[in-house]
Amino acid sequence: MFPPRTTLAALAAAAMLAAPLAQAAGNDVTMLKLATNAGCMTCHHIEPGGKGPDGLPPIGPAWREVSAKYKGRKDAADQLTHTVLAGSNPYESHWKGKVSGLAMPPNAVAIKEADAKQLVKWILSLEAGKKS
Repeated sequence: MFPPRTTLAALAAAAMLAAPLAQAAGNDVTMLKLATNAGCMTCHHIEPGGKGPDGLPPIGPAWREVSAKYKGRKDAADQLTHTVLAGSNPYESHWKGKVSGLAMPPNAVAIKEADAKQLVKWILSLEAGKKS
């Protein structure tokens, strides 16, 4: 016997609602793999908090903190992509005192510009206080 139409409609609706969640979770996995392969996870974490094994803050800011800091800025994606590829100036660090690193090294040899743009877009989509 076939299920009633209402059951099929309910199953279809549930599948449609679950698709964006599965896609977001898959995107997290894809972006984390990209970030790990490019070496980003050596200095960065997604979640803010804990100290490193040496008792110092992490080398680079947590990505949720980056997202919060740049939230609403129209130039955020371009600026951060440039920072990923070219590095940052240690004399203009706006993370001073919050992280143990002074500057981000250039990463153009470790990640392609298109991948950096995709990763930055994902980082900026992270919301403070929500777990991935």
